[in-house]
Amino acid sequence: MSEAGMAMDEPARLEVDRLLDDRETRIIVCCGSGGVGKTTTAAALGVRAAERGRKAVVLTIDPARRLAQSMGIDSLDNTPRKVTGVGGDGGHRVGDGGDGDVRAPGELHAMMLDMKRTFDEIVEGHTDRERAEAILANPFYQSLSAGFAGTQEYMAMEKLGQLRARDDWDLIIVDTPPSRSALDFLDAPKRLGSFLDGKFIRVLMAPAKVGGRAGMKFLNVGMSLMTGTLSKLMGASLLKDVQTFVAAMDTMFGGFRTRADATFRLLQAPGTAFLVVAAPEPDALREAAYFVERLAAERMPLAGLVLNRVHGSDADQLSAERALAAAENLEEGGIVDQESGKAGLRDDDRSTPDTGLDLGADTDTDADADADVDEITAGLLRLHAERMQVIAREQRTRDRFTSLHPEVAVAEVAALPGDVHDLAGLRAIGERLAAGVPAGA
Repeated sequence: MSEAGMAMDEPARLEVDRLLDDRETRIIVCCGSGGVGKTTTAAALGVRAAERGRKAVVLTIDPARRLAQSMGIDSLDNTPRKVTGVGGDGGHRVGDGGDGDVRAPGELHAMMLDMKRTFDEIVEGHTDRERAEAILANPFYQSLSAGFAGTQEYMAMEKLGQLRARDDWDLIIVDTPPSRSALDFLDAPKRLGSFLDGKFIRVLMAPAKVGGRAGMKFLNVGMSLMTGTLSKLMGASLLKDVQTFVAAMDTMFGGFRTRADATFRLLQAPGTAFLVVAAPEPDALREAAYFVERLAAERMPLAGLVLNRVHGSDADQLSAERALAAAENLEEGGIVDQESGKAGLRDDDRSTPDTGLDLGADTDTDADADADVDEITAGLLRLHAERMQVIAREQRTRDRFTSLHPEVAVAEVAALPGDVHDLAGLRAIGERLAAGVPAGA
């Protein structure tokens, strides 16, 4: 950007390579609103981390196939799969770490969260086989595990806890769910944990816990009114499925809340770093600002903001106003004056007395060519003006965010001309992340 286009106080630059090289950093969480490039950012960080010597795994919750395709994997599932061509597999290698020593090759694994399969694994791992089979076959459980509000976010937290407990990787990069609100990743596990360990579940569990005649008497006297009401609201069949589910899950309910709380504390602990991902658009940065404030309130470690798809120009010394003025001059006065002047030459010098040759056709061709060049030049000037206006608008939007949150380090990632569809594209994104500033996109 030119000096006139620069903000008075530039934000601190997010040093992505320093973050990836820090062996104390074990978890990086990419969060933000939908459609801002979280999945691409997470994948690019994984590739760059592996090629800087880390043994990394990327956990994505985005159901799109772009990540798998970019990494050359036919399909991602609930099991981490090694990505070939990265780190120690003969792929691109980062030369050194700034101290002259060649870095040891790392590894990259990738997986896509299977929400239902993760829930099934929890059931199978925390109860006996017979009870597990009863739970897995229960219609209410099948609905809950497939799409209950908050289940995806809860299972993302569960999977993160599982990966961290295995200690097979020294860096876990999490691509958070594509929720309408970026806050769902933090809130939903608590909501689901509260539901599974809440008063409603306890009431439904009460008859099964009491048992025998006392249980029947309790059910008949204390539960008849509530059961009748719930039957009307939920349907008798659904209520029976819920009660059967609750009875089978009795020994597991406390564990849901306990594990959710443990993972929440893991996110607050040293070694975890949050990256808020946004685009240079008002809505995305408003969401980012809200998330930054929420992370601070929850005492979670924020590493910085990744601002994706930022536009730049290598000709930023030419302002939009000057470019538009030049285009108008070519389209209006410049071309008219040029044509009238050449028309006069054609009247006076159409032929020469020495040869008698008619030069009018050549002169017309030259005039037409000049007009075409001017028209193309004017069009390019207008395109440049539009680009500079976009850059200025993005700069103002970013400056509003940084004025509210001057403490947040920022990495600006230049927009690529096309979509990322392979490892080379992810490496290009990684290089832009490391550079932090789009010097002419």
